[in-house]
Amino acid sequence: MFSMKSGFTLVEIIVASIIGVFVAMVAVGALRTISASAEMIDNNIDAAAEVRFASKIIATDLVNLYRDRNPKNTRFIGTVEQTEYGRVSRLTFYTVGRIKARAGQPEGDVYEVEYYLINDGQRRALMRRLWPNPDKDTEAGGVLTAIAEDIDVFDVRFFDGSAWQDSWPEETASFPQLVEVSVAAKPSGLKDAIMETFAVNFTGSAGGEISFFEEAEEIETTGEAEEIGKAEETMEGGDISDVNKIDRTEQGEETRMPEL
Repeated sequence: MFSMKSGFTLVEIIVASIIGVFVAMVAVGALRTISASAEMIDNNIDAAAEVRFASKIIATDLVNLYRDRNPKNTRFIGTVEQTEYGRVSRLTFYTVGRIKARAGQPEGDVYEVEYYLINDGQRRALMRRLWPNPDKDTEAGGVLTAIAEDIDVFDVRFFDGSAWQDSWPEETASFPQLVEVSVAAKPSGLKDAIMETFAVNFTGSAGGEISFFEEAEEIETTGEAEEIGKAEETMEGGDISDVNKIDRTEQGEETRMPEL
């Protein structure tokens, strides 16, 4: 009698190998897709945090806009220029605050603050220049800080009572009735830009009223961006209204950061 030995034939081994390779390829592809999706979500969350943080800082400075009966002691300038990367706004004004720009240095509570966007094709950042003890007769200085990275849009418009203007010359020697500020970022892989837009109403007797509203799909963040600090209110103040959360704070000695 002949003994029959059990085992795999060459054909069976080849088929099993092909199936194993196919399963491995599917698993690797799925892993790559999950990894790419997680990275895109992280990028979107980071971009949303940058946009909201920048909007919060700008809004706080505008709430504490410095006013004086003598227009020569105030400053409010808005300019715009067209570059190869698009429209670029620049906003300069005096604000009141007690967060020192330079530790250990003598400073008052009136600062010149300037916001503008840099985009050289490699870096996109929203810059904030804070100048303690400003003097119109000297060259502008101060501490320059990038408050948000990868920002694609910084747009400012001004309402003079009858129409919206793209710029506000220093020769105007007055404040606009409304200021609309838009900050946006568009991470790669996202169809719509993440945008925060708010309007500041300066028609009140003191300070300004700020309204936030959405213009793009909101990305929910799981963490909070680090805050620069809370600026205390001195001469001027105002109510802050968030139309999303309907949260109002009463005017007092401390100016609170607007909740975005």
